[in-house]
Amino acid sequence: MFGLRRRAVLAGTVGGSLSVPRVVGAQADWPKGPIKFVVPFPPGGGTDPIARIIAAKLGETTGWQIVVENKPGAAGVIGAAVVAKSPPDGQTWLVTFDSHILSPAFTGNMPYKESELSNLMLVGRAPLVIVCHPDRAYRDFAEVVADARRRPGKVSIGMLSASQSLLLMTYVKKENGFEPNFIYYKGGGPTVQDALAGVTDMAITTLVSAVPYCQAGKLRALATTGEKRPPALPDTPTLIEQGIRSYPTYSWWGIYAPAGVSAPILQRMNAQLAKAVWSPDVNQKFVDQIHLEVMASSPEEFAAFQKAEQERWFKIIKDNGIKTD
Repeated sequence: MFGLRRRAVLAGTVGGSLSVPRVVGAQADWPKGPIKFVVPFPPGGGTDPIARIIAAKLGETTGWQIVVENKPGAAGVIGAAVVAKSPPDGQTWLVTFDSHILSPAFTGNMPYKESELSNLMLVGRAPLVIVCHPDRAYRDFAEVVADARRRPGKVSIGMLSASQSLLLMTYVKKENGFEPNFIYYKGGGPTVQDALAGVTDMAITTLVSAVPYCQAGKLRALATTGEKRPPALPDTPTLIEQGIRSYPTYSWWGIYAPAGVSAPILQRMNAQLAKAVWSPDVNQKFVDQIHLEVMASSPEEFAAFQKAEQERWFKIIKDNGIKTD
């Protein structure tokens, strides 16, 4: 879907600029001063460094002044609302995490409508990973399933509430006929810390949160959730490789604009972002720090991706009557 995006974005933007003069004219007075990247989470995790790496590269390649502002709260809803209510002038953008698209299902009385934000770019993705404390006997997730069948409700898995992790594991337990004990957390840090301390048997979390501990021998990786093994954990089989009925599932990061930003500005920003994220130095930082596979999608590809993801996850929420605090 995204394999030829780099050449397509750059070639399409140049061609469009030459053949449609009014597009150039419409962009002539943009940006008007500093551009703001709103991150709806506190520093730490993956979203903040992704935003700052991109902002620094954009500033370097374009001369634009870009400011990253953290607006945490309500699992990303507060920051998203700030952008949704901003003027559609191309000066304010949302850099966020995959939980953003689950907010309509889990957040009552949302302070903005989904239609008030428009898709700009799916920056990249990384599979999730299931880990356990080294003193647990499990060597892979197939052994976890077998144990949880023998001891229903006794094998604990820590995860974020209102997350893809919860929805994926709900699907996996139902499709594979076992009954683990889900332990819910408000943040990725506490999820991993309890796995490190052996409070929970396992945790399902992001690569950026778990890989350093796996490499240090403090956690054992049991499975990853993508279609193939990530480079950071080449010896860890995917759920599907282990014969577990599952959906390929990825944590991902995307950029949104307030609805109503003009097409020429969206096109120009998308093209500049593509140049930034595909640049060798940025790409290497993403691989080393976030374990990210760059996608650099078009707005249309990102919108189609979001629609498919929401259809999948919202069905699981409805079929299983999932509710969170």
